[in-house]
Amino acid sequence: MGYDLNLARTPPRVVNHRRAQFGTSKVPKRPKLVRLLGACAVAAGLLFVGALGYSSRGLLIGAANAQSAQPNPIEQAKSAVENLIARLRGRDMPEGIVKTNGRLEATQVNVAAKYPGRIATLTVDEGDEVTAGQVVGTISSPETEAKLREAQANLLKAKKSLAEVAANIAQRKSDLDFTSTDLERAKTLLGHGNITQQATDQRRNKFESAQAAYVAANEQHEGAEAAVKAAQANVEQLESVLVDLVLVSPRSGRVQYRLARAGEVISAGQRVLTILDLKDVYMTIYLPADQAGKLTLGDEARTILDPIPHNVLPNTISFVATDAQFTPKSVETEEERQKLMFRVKLLADPGVLDQFHRAVKTGVRGLAFVRTDPRIPWPPELAVKLPQ
Repeated sequence: MGYDLNLARTPPRVVNHRRAQFGTSKVPKRPKLVRLLGACAVAAGLLFVGALGYSSRGLLIGAANAQSAQPNPIEQAKSAVENLIARLRGRDMPEGIVKTNGRLEATQVNVAAKYPGRIATLTVDEGDEVTAGQVVGTISSPETEAKLREAQANLLKAKKSLAEVAANIAQRKSDLDFTSTDLERAKTLLGHGNITQQATDQRRNKFESAQAAYVAANEQHEGAEAAVKAAQANVEQLESVLVDLVLVSPRSGRVQYRLARAGEVISAGQRVLTILDLKDVYMTIYLPADQAGKLTLGDEARTILDPIPHNVLPNTISFVATDAQFTPKSVETEEERQKLMFRVKLLADPGVLDQFHRAVKTGVRGLAFVRTDPRIPWPPELAVKLPQ
């Protein structure tokens, strides 16, 4: 093998000389055994170097694993919670305890315009907390305001007419009293022969005319009173319109959607805000007939929400649907889709809502647990555990 290397490095002149010595014009080939031994030597060297590198990396990895093997309290606590949730999500629930998935919801209340107009102000935005009766916006309606001023003027005019009619009635009553007394006096004088029959008849005619005028005045009074009442009703109706143009929150809760902005013209009945009633929060679940039929309204239930899996929240079964319906589309298997399910509402505890209503987020998923027999005790892992 060394001979071949020297041969390759020999100048052309020497090569020609050696070729002349061998008596041939070609360089002799290296034996196959020699080439095979050379290749094995090179491979052995590469394997030796690679083994050294792998050994050093293995030592480093072993040292890192030794350091990470030390116990971490935070990791241990996290692992314990994960084990609890894994156990609850499993299928090893006690007999009579039904576990299913659900979604947290709240009753939605819409704040809408009763009359058309332009939104003048809107004082809340999405996510703001509101209380029942709080003013959340106003609608401007100059036409209604002008009609109200006109109605108020008509009311004032009707009241003046009523006062005039009342004065006229008083006058007619005075004339009636005078003519009645004058007629009685004439009758007395006529009996003593001190007055003629003609004079007595004249006084009787005046009395009858005064009586008729008094009756007519009373009729006018009734009409004037009716006009005042109509004008007053028109004013109250327009005032009620202006009151309805002030938008107030019907319940305490959180603004979920803001569907209009200040300056927009809205029509009658158009929604402006959607408010979540945080005093009426529940989880909706779906159960098959054999399980839903065993539930008792008012019985306790438990929920575990995905964002706070280490807390167990108390609930109450407040509603079980009377009509069956198909499973929601979130169930993927064809077998489950073919089953008729019943919708069940688990109402959140009012005391818990009063304490944590600001932390309530609708749409959150979680686990729900109900009992098919109220006498079955809750397992220790489903004991109520509120957030701290």
